[in-house]
Amino acid sequence: MTRRLTALAAALVATSALGACAYNETLGRNQLILGDTAAINQQSDAAWAELLRTQNPTRSGPQVERIRRVGDRLVRAAGLTNRAWDYAVFNSQSPNAFVLPSGKIGVTTSLLALVQNDDQLATVIGHEMGHVVAQHAAERASSAALANIGLSVAQGAAGSRGGTVGSLGTVAAQYGLLLPHSRRDELEADRLGVDYMAAAGFRPSQAVALWRLMAQQRQSGQPEFASTHPSDATRIQALEAYIDQRGWY
Repeated sequence: MTRRLTALAAALVATSALGACAYNETLGRNQLILGDTAAINQQSDAAWAELLRTQNPTRSGPQVERIRRVGDRLVRAAGLTNRAWDYAVFNSQSPNAFVLPSGKIGVTTSLLALVQNDDQLATVIGHEMGHVVAQHAAERASSAALANIGLSVAQGAAGSRGGTVGSLGTVAAQYGLLLPHSRRDELEADRLGVDYMAAAGFRPSQAVALWRLMAQQRQSGQPEFASTHPSDATRIQALEAYIDQRGWY
């Protein structure tokens, strides 16, 4: 779901002549964002409509109300009340959730079955809201667009060797630029997520409990350097250090 949205955003910003590199005080680093948020929100709404049409999720009932109750508290804590929020439960065996920039939250039945309390549910939703506040989808789409432009130029200059340069360049961009940034994004979203949890009255310590629970469910042995997500050990260690630094429990 998130990959589809990012791909749509990438197609948009690749054709845009506007871009800005600015310091993001919340993240403590510079960000390059191509395109505009209005266009990404429009693509988010289109992706949401497609998901509702093809996946037939649950739109009402106790599970949806639980997500709405937790989500509304986090929306206020994250300062995202300037959009109309919609919630749905998707039938899936994968414990997951997503938050689209235009104000849409989807949670799977598997995640609802896995979490042991609302604090752990808030961990996942808060994490996904962290991605929205940090504009990670727009940033990653911008990075992908710039990487594609660079590869096109390199292939053109290489002449008959263009195919080889393109292949090597794709690998270099994936493992040297795009994936490391994705791991960084995940850790930033973890930090922002627990900020929102604390502000909304949830227990930040349950973020660590949730990721330990998720670690027990993992079946993939993919090494961290080749993954878009940090290892469970890296994520848990970073969360424990941050929560301890803030004096939360």
